[in-house]
Amino acid sequence: MEMSANPKSLTITSSDLTRRDLLAVTAVTGGALMGVQLMPEVISPAAAQSTGPAPAPLNVMLRVNGTEHRLTLDARTTLLDALREHLHLTGSKKGCGLGQCGACTVLMDGKRVKSCLSLAALVEGREITTIEGLAQGEQLHPLQAAFIERDAFQCGYCTSGQIMAGVACIAEGHAGSAQDIRDWMSGNLCRCGAYDHIVAAIQDAARATGSVRGG
Repeated sequence: MEMSANPKSLTITSSDLTRRDLLAVTAVTGGALMGVQLMPEVISPAAAQSTGPAPAPLNVMLRVNGTEHRLTLDARTTLLDALREHLHLTGSKKGCGLGQCGACTVLMDGKRVKSCLSLAALVEGREITTIEGLAQGEQLHPLQAAFIERDAFQCGYCTSGQIMAGVACIAEGHAGSAQDIRDWMSGNLCRCGAYDHIVAAIQDAARATGSVRGG
């Protein structure tokens, strides 16, 4: 294998690359465009599709926190992106983008959903509640107050999703015990590890709202 000393003019003259060769190339280029330079014929289906024309925009009506919003969106826009980029409701966070971390959790007709997995065009007319819609004026929701009292967050990035899932957990009747809460909150991850405080906050809010029952 021959390599130019200039990363911008990197050339590879042998297709029989060893692992050492690949590491050397990566060190020179920082890994940029490696897949294209080594195997230009291999293009993922997603990348190939992205070069095609965008679908026609759709007129969508979203009802969020009691207010109707009429938006013109790309048909592929997720509910999360509609909330953050179009309505500027940034309390719902972008985490894994795969529906696994729960940072984007909102309520839809009172039930928890991962907004990164929902297309905005498919939830038209549904009642969406985000973290911004929980408080009543200056009066915090009992679970918001309990999170503060119990110091149930550290970095705070996942807090809005935890609170929204916690509100649903209480409403669903799954706050009867610490183990119930842990089981039903398992779809929301906290990288800081504040789980004990989160469980205690949900228990406090359930008692405050008279919503403690088995389940």
